[in-house]
Amino acid sequence: MQKYYLAVPLKYASFNKMDSPVQIPFKSFIRLNADDATAIYLQIVFGFIKAIQLGQLPEGTKLPGTRVLCKLLAVNRNTLIKAFGDLESQGFIEILPNKGTFILSNQKQALPKPEHSGTPGNGNTPETGFIFTHSSILESPIEISELPLQFNDGWPDQRLIDHGAVARLYVSKLKSHNRKLQMGYVETEVQLALKKQVSNYLNLTRGLRISGLQLIHTSNHATSLFLVMKLLIVPGDVVVVASPGYYSANMTITDSGADVISIPVDEEGIDTTYLRKICDNQKVRVVYLNSVYHYPTTVSLSAKRRIEILELSSLYGFVIVEDDYDFDFHFDNNPILPLATMDAGARVIYIGSFDRSLPAGFGCGFVSGPATFISELEKHQRLLEPKLDTIKMLALIDWIKEGDVYRLLKKNKRLYRIRRDHLAALLSDKLGKYIDFTVPSRGLALWVQWVDGVNLIKLRNKCAEQGLFMPKTILYQSRNITATRLGFGSMNALELAQAVDILARAFEDLQYQK
Repeated sequence: MQKYYLAVPLKYASFNKMDSPVQIPFKSFIRLNADDATAIYLQIVFGFIKAIQLGQLPEGTKLPGTRVLCKLLAVNRNTLIKAFGDLESQGFIEILPNKGTFILSNQKQALPKPEHSGTPGNGNTPETGFIFTHSSILESPIEISELPLQFNDGWPDQRLIDHGAVARLYVSKLKSHNRKLQMGYVETEVQLALKKQVSNYLNLTRGLRISGLQLIHTSNHATSLFLVMKLLIVPGDVVVVASPGYYSANMTITDSGADVISIPVDEEGIDTTYLRKICDNQKVRVVYLNSVYHYPTTVSLSAKRRIEILELSSLYGFVIVEDDYDFDFHFDNNPILPLATMDAGARVIYIGSFDRSLPAGFGCGFVSGPATFISELEKHQRLLEPKLDTIKMLALIDWIKEGDVYRLLKKNKRLYRIRRDHLAALLSDKLGKYIDFTVPSRGLALWVQWVDGVNLIKLRNKCAEQGLFMPKTILYQSRNITATRLGFGSMNALELAQAVDILARAFEDLQYQK
């Protein structure tokens, strides 16, 4: 099971606050509902994660043995062991032989505690006169901060975009097409025109060979993935993802009812040896991957493994959902092309967006695949998005047709490359002996691994005291990983220097306190 929240391992000199694990009111926060579509073991996993992050299970808390806890929760022991296995692999608990099971971290969500507890799996509270389904999977991990400096996970700098030009283009389209829009016959015409422009753009920049019939455009990237999973997955289907992986995509995949299996990533990308073993033992429906630029580690899938994954897809019959979220930001002369360009067997669904290269709210998502699949996808889209912003589509058509999107990307890529190299130099100078990283040839973030280990939550808190915000979504810490994903796109040279200075000072303070 892939992690959605990030945990920090701690050392246990003593066990605080709750010495007797049986006294912990587990039933107050581990609420199981047999009628819920979510598997029981996942309900246990999510219940523990939420309790840890709300501080209900403090760090160092010793949990009762599995037999005792099984009686308390009225579950099968194998179910509980499976849940504990997930929690341990994600870094939320540590199982010490002959000592017991202990909580690793007491991170808290930046969300208020609920005033009322509802029926397990439902929202039946005094504020509502009805029951509704409550999803523990889709709890948002996104945090907002007003601190002056912020590392994100690799977003572009909105200050580099000429919003005035975009606004003028939008207004001009609104004026010139206002009467046609009122008459209602222009929408289909505009959609077909945008499909043509986007397919031409993808063919030119990514080496695809598609027509408008093999493409659908959506309001954003998240909607694209949601529609694809809705069409591909029925509850119980096996979906293979990478570990570590993209938290947002993994939430969407899990919410579709899929049984998610994660496999490791190394310097060549997702491990095809593990993938083959999984396929030998069970039917895999979908493999979700980032072949060009893996999130979060920034590695690219090697040529050898690209061929192997396509061969395995043909052999075992699984669908490849290729999420190319950051293709536009490459800094070499020979960009790696997506797997979709090699897809002779029509088994690759290719997802991407313009969200990262255009002003906020101005971009769109897209899905490319076999024409019959796209046609079916459009049926579901008409229910979810019956009316797309026609004026935005008209402006985007001109944005591509007139070459503005190419000029903007070319100009900004030069600047982002300078920022990437600047951050790399700063990190090497200030923290070189404590970290390990490879300068990526694409994307807007560096994957920085801490050689000697550090408590990332404590590091984050130290940075916040000095004006630098590091959201939990860029912190990766478990038994095998201590790393941060540091985005450089949204900060200029001075801001990057200030941010790294704070990061280095915070790290030195923690080292001094050891």
